[in-house]
Amino acid sequence: MQSSPNGSEHAVGAGALEELLVLQATWEAEGVLGLRLVDPCGRALPAWEPGAHLDVVLPSGLVRQYSLCGDPRDRSAYRIAIQLAEAGRGGSLEVHGTQLVGRTLRIRGPRNHFSLVDAPSYAFVAGGIGITPLLAMACEIGRRGHPWSLLYGGRSLATMPFLTELTAIPGGTVDLVPQDVRGLPDLDMLVAGLSPETAVYVCGPEPMLRAAEEVCNRRLPPGALHVEHFSAPAERTAPAGDPRADGSFEVELRRSGRVVVVPPERTVLSVVLDVAPDALYSCEEGFCGACETPVLEGLPDHRDAVLGDRERQESKTMMICVSRSRTPRLVLDI
Repeated sequence: MQSSPNGSEHAVGAGALEELLVLQATWEAEGVLGLRLVDPCGRALPAWEPGAHLDVVLPSGLVRQYSLCGDPRDRSAYRIAIQLAEAGRGGSLEVHGTQLVGRTLRIRGPRNHFSLVDAPSYAFVAGGIGITPLLAMACEIGRRGHPWSLLYGGRSLATMPFLTELTAIPGGTVDLVPQDVRGLPDLDMLVAGLSPETAVYVCGPEPMLRAAEEVCNRRLPPGALHVEHFSAPAERTAPAGDPRADGSFEVELRRSGRVVVVPPERTVLSVVLDVAPDALYSCEEGFCGACETPVLEGLPDHRDAVLGDRERQESKTMMICVSRSRTPRLVLDI
């Protein structure tokens, strides 16, 4: 682990909550506010890789997830960006409407379910604020010397953050598609020009993700496409579920020793909150990952849209807002 300037080190587990200071707020684009978070004591922050995100507990208690969009080599600060969504779930309105500079926020992470795979080349597709994880990815791939391309759509150039930074990254091409000038990005044309070995990463609104899945499933080999959801997908990517998991089962909360029963009509999260009201959660639909909880014993029935196939098979964690149990008892690290 890298030492910080004062000689100390900072190690935070993915399940731990830590307070970070909001050092700086910057307008990255029209309606997009960037925040720079640092350790209040000046210690180096935990390492992270492109695609990682933070769970951020806002002053109101709302928990929201924000992708890290800075340089992973910079352990002095975390950088996130929040787009104002007037019709959203309230998190962005709070960030944009609250004086946060100089305050501390509780965070958990970094955690990563959108990590880079090894590939000879990369194609990135961003829609709006979906550029945040892809910025860090493009920087990393540029450093590695692999060819890459970015197809970046937004409402207008004024609303699209990081334009100057993106065009300065070596080894790639950036195609900006402001909707008010060029319409929507042409995913068919993009995919038609890719080699089968190219890894495709897409982050943006659900209609863009659905279009990318449809095109890539037709034209590219399985496993070429990697997506990150900002909202619940129309159809979950998880298996339909184990019918045995629709009944009651027990959940042991290892830290407290409490044992609770989860009936068919309730979620694990709702029962856990009865005895552990401080448990983190956000979307309650299985896409954000805020309620991800380590599984110590038992087999979860995964019904989320976060974990990949390999992660589900390993069953080391589960999203307790939607997933259930394939065994009579689960033991969770709560």
